[in-house]
Amino acid sequence: MQKQRVFSGIQPSGNLTVGNYLGALKNWVAIQKEYENYFCIVDLHAITVPQDPKVLRQKIREVAAIYLAVGLDPEHCVIFRQSKVAEHTELAWLLNCVARFGELSRMTQFKDKSQKGGADSASAGLFDYPVLMAADVLLYNAHLVPVGDDQRQHLELMRTLARRFNHTFGDTFVVPEAMIPPTGARIMGLDDPTVKMSKSSPVPAHYVAILDEPDAVRKKIRRAKTDSGSEIKADPERPAIRNLLDMYSAMNGKSIPEIEAEYEGKGYGDLKKDLGEVIVEGLAPIREHALELLDDPAELDRILDSGAERARKVASPVLRDAKTRMGVE
Repeated sequence: MQKQRVFSGIQPSGNLTVGNYLGALKNWVAIQKEYENYFCIVDLHAITVPQDPKVLRQKIREVAAIYLAVGLDPEHCVIFRQSKVAEHTELAWLLNCVARFGELSRMTQFKDKSQKGGADSASAGLFDYPVLMAADVLLYNAHLVPVGDDQRQHLELMRTLARRFNHTFGDTFVVPEAMIPPTGARIMGLDDPTVKMSKSSPVPAHYVAILDEPDAVRKKIRRAKTDSGSEIKADPERPAIRNLLDMYSAMNGKSIPEIEAEYEGKGYGDLKKDLGEVIVEGLAPIREHALELLDDPAELDRILDSGAERARKVASPVLRDAKTRMGVE
């Protein structure tokens, strides 16, 4: 039986965090043999906001190294750079002519990001990037897209554009579905447990990066925000302690009730000290392998180029079909 196809990607901006690992990458590794997977480094999305070109080039390789270090195997999945497959941008333009201005105006992520810097200075790419995101997925006729709550609106736009294109020009694209992993923690900021941990935060104390030095990890966990009171219980009214317990559980596999029982009568300091060690130990082999891979940038580039070649073999006929149906091929 033919495997269902999965597409997902991460921007090479900021520093990949323990939240990216526990919420996405760990699950990608778990499904890589079960599905036909395309895991992209979405560098074109990264440039919707200003980037230092030299830093961006390094971050692209860094993300590739982490993809491989967590256990993604090029034998079982296609790992590639978005910008190396020109079909992404070409299909995005076709879909731009199907998408509607009002739909993009309602995207909450654009509203949030443009408010920070002012809508007048936001790039057209930032406004339009949900269409490129739709092209990323529809180009591979992906059946499933791993998404968190913050991406559901974008998935719905993908589905809308696929259905509209199919209705107008004939069946062309698979209408993708959300893939909700059976496990996967939603890790929140260490300094603000009411917001999701962000790899692009300008505040290093906000996140634990996968490539952080062990002592930096321990220090960040030690200084993580805590709630009032001292009882170590996963209470929705106490988001800071809940976040620490979620990280602990996701990193070592113990259930939250087991951890609560283990720390009954103990304080936040005990939990943080042990959590720091659990994270350091869990990330150590990933960090070590990633740093080894980064010492050979030519090999990383070779893997990415090989992945792009494999991706083009799937993307090219899909784009050609879409262009033919629109009358521009």
